[in-house]
Amino acid sequence: MRLLKVAALSTAALCAAVFLFVLATLPPKARALDVSPAAARQVVAGAYHVHTRRSDGTGTADEVAAAAARAGLDFVIVTDHGDASRPLDPPTYRSGVLCLEGVEVSTWQGHYAVFGIRPPGYPLGGEPRDVVEDVARLGGFGVAAHPESPKPALQWKEWDAPVDALEWLNADSEWRGTSRLRLGHTLFAYLFRAPESVVSAFNRPEASLARWDEVTRRRRVVGIAGLDAHARIGVSTAEPYTGEAAFKVPSYEAMFRAFATRVQLDRPFTGRAGIDAMTLRSALADGHLYTAIDALAGPPSFDFSARSGLFSARQGDDLTLGGPIEIEAHANAPDATVVLFANGRVVAESRGRLQHRAEPVAAVFRVEVRLPSAPGEPPIPWIVSNPVYAGGIVDPRPPVVRAEAGESAPVTSQPGDWSMEREPRSQGHITSSGPGAVTLDYTLGNGPASGQYIAIAHRASGVGTWDRLQLRARAAHPMRVSVQLRTPAAPDGARWQRSVYLDEAPRDITVFLDDVRPIGPAPTARPDLAGIDTLLFVVDTTNAHPGTSGWVEFSEVRWSRPATSSPSAGGTPRPR
Repeated sequence: MRLLKVAALSTAALCAAVFLFVLATLPPKARALDVSPAAARQVVAGAYHVHTRRSDGTGTADEVAAAAARAGLDFVIVTDHGDASRPLDPPTYRSGVLCLEGVEVSTWQGHYAVFGIRPPGYPLGGEPRDVVEDVARLGGFGVAAHPESPKPALQWKEWDAPVDALEWLNADSEWRGTSRLRLGHTLFAYLFRAPESVVSAFNRPEASLARWDEVTRRRRVVGIAGLDAHARIGVSTAEPYTGEAAFKVPSYEAMFRAFATRVQLDRPFTGRAGIDAMTLRSALADGHLYTAIDALAGPPSFDFSARSGLFSARQGDDLTLGGPIEIEAHANAPDATVVLFANGRVVAESRGRLQHRAEPVAAVFRVEVRLPSAPGEPPIPWIVSNPVYAGGIVDPRPPVVRAEAGESAPVTSQPGDWSMEREPRSQGHITSSGPGAVTLDYTLGNGPASGQYIAIAHRASGVGTWDRLQLRARAAHPMRVSVQLRTPAAPDGARWQRSVYLDEAPRDITVFLDDVRPIGPAPTARPDLAGIDTLLFVVDTTNAHPGTSGWVEFSEVRWSRPATSSPSAGGTPRPR
């Protein structure tokens, strides 16, 4: 009995010691700042990259909106995992919060979180460049999500694709890089200071910010912070995310109070969801936004502008050069350090307010505001702006000039030269639809997506003497078809492909052979064209649902090249 009492006392003493340690090492409470009503009038705060029960989150849309309202947010952008096949809900107000629904699309090389798209008519997926192309055609706005995640499968790898934006900060990525001991302490601290504990494990995301600086040297790219809020711990992390949460932490409200996106509007919200959604989308696309870590200090007030002669610009804008560049930035924390970056390098810093004069030379300027109490090694910035693009953007890479095709030869003029390949559940037939034209009628096999495909194939030779494939094509409905090249180890040999979009209108298509990418394991990133023996047009579940029926017509299929040129005259492609 005495031993039991000693053990109980020891346990109690240990628990008390742990409790006191946690209290003593709690993250600092967020500082309360003053902000003038005039400064806040045209700025709305919101949450981007939120998951609900429709994928791997734990809350309904109403519960998410209610949490956002309690946190004082004006908008929420939900991006549940999916392929955009399900029609997205129209913008609406819930609990006084503007709610927009988007979708986080899984590509072969990372995730693209998009909103504002029209229904595509087919599932989005496959190569990231194709998803980016589809989203642009459908009028959407897309963000390369968690680009430098510690989990390789989540990293965005296609930086030549013209993404609209990237996440300079992603909460999930920050936590994945944290030790278990630190996470354990964070969970204890969460019981006392939830928003502050959320960001206590954050570091300055050096790789993501460096990537953003590098990409903005070539084109405009909006920077935004992704909450990646799920309100769950303890579920399966494998798609389709069907597990149940063990704990709903960190909660949506804690995440919404941790950090938010501040958007500078050209006109205030009207209370009409459709109009306000367009206003918000326009401001986001223009880069009129900054991120603030509210768990450090808030509410924030921040201004960043530049002037050159008679011309002026704010964050996200282009600045025409008319003389020396006068830059000014300030925030409402007197002890904050305002740091100015030019082309990714620190060029000036000042306490509270920054004023800097730069030579009238093209450069990309952005600002970080840092607080002395910020956590992390290196510390997480309190505020991160979007860039001012002074003098326009000149891509430093040499342009790729494609010579016009001057010589060509038909792949075949006989429909009978095409054969059909398929997996057993899928059915179809090939018919002639005119001189030199062939049509594939198809029905993909039903059931779960598990490799259903159907294709027409033609035995090719001498492909290495050409630099492109040209054709005219149309389809029964909007879709993507994979144009593939295969080595002799048929049918499971190495393949390279370029996906093309088709719809009811006939369209002329050119596939440059040095622009194809490997499918799965392949011996090289680019094929040895001399070894290609099969050309295929493939319909599969990358961009079609099981059970889908339709037809695809191909005509004027021909190998081409510039006149009096070598097979490599097309040059190394840069994605367009």
